[in-house]
Amino acid sequence: MNDSATPPASGRPRVVVGVSGSPGSIAALRRAAREAQRTDAELWAVAAWDVPGGDVTAGRSSTPPLLVEQRERRAFVALLGVVDRLFGDGGPGVPVHLAVGRGPAGRVLVETADREDDLLVVGAGRRGHLRRLFSRSVSRYCVDHAVCPVLAVPPSALEAVLAAARRRRIWRQRLDVGRLKGENAPGA
Repeated sequence: MNDSATPPASGRPRVVVGVSGSPGSIAALRRAAREAQRTDAELWAVAAWDVPGGDVTAGRSSTPPLLVEQRERRAFVALLGVVDRLFGDGGPGVPVHLAVGRGPAGRVLVETADREDDLLVVGAGRRGHLRRLFSRSVSRYCVDHAVCPVLAVPPSALEAVLAAARRRRIWRQRLDVGRLKGENAPGA
C-alpha cells in the first residue's frame, strides 16, 4: 500500500508493529492493537520485503521492475491476509494502516516509526545459540536504532511447546502428546 518510510502525519499517536506472519509477529500485532486501543492511537502494521539476495545483488544487476512490483504486491497481500485473519471484518477498534517497505525488516520498521511519540512493537522470538551467532535479531536492531520507545513482545508459551515438538520430530524422538496436553492445560 505504502512503500514510503515516512507515513503522513495525522496528529494522532501511532503504534507501529512489524508483521511477518511468524507466531512472534502475530503476538506483537495482538499486543500492538491493545496498546493502540489503550492510547487511542493509530495502528500501523508494517511488512518488509526485498528482492532475492537483497540490496547486494540488486546493486550489481538491474532488478526487473516487474519483479520488484510483484514482490511488493506479494508482501502487501500477505500483510493484509494476516491482519484480516487476526481481526476479521470488525478490525481491532482503531484506525489501521498497512505499509510495506523494501529492505531489511529492522531498518524498515525504524524508518517507519520515526517520531519520538511513536511506539514500535516487535516480536522477540526465542532464538537458538547458533542463530544468535550468525544473524542479527530484528528486535535487537530496533532497540539499538529507534528514536521512539520499543516494546519487544516475548513469545507465547505455546511457541516453546511447538519448538520442542519440532525438535523431537527432527531427531525422530517419541512425542508424548498426553504429557504435552497436561503441561499446557489451564491452571497447570
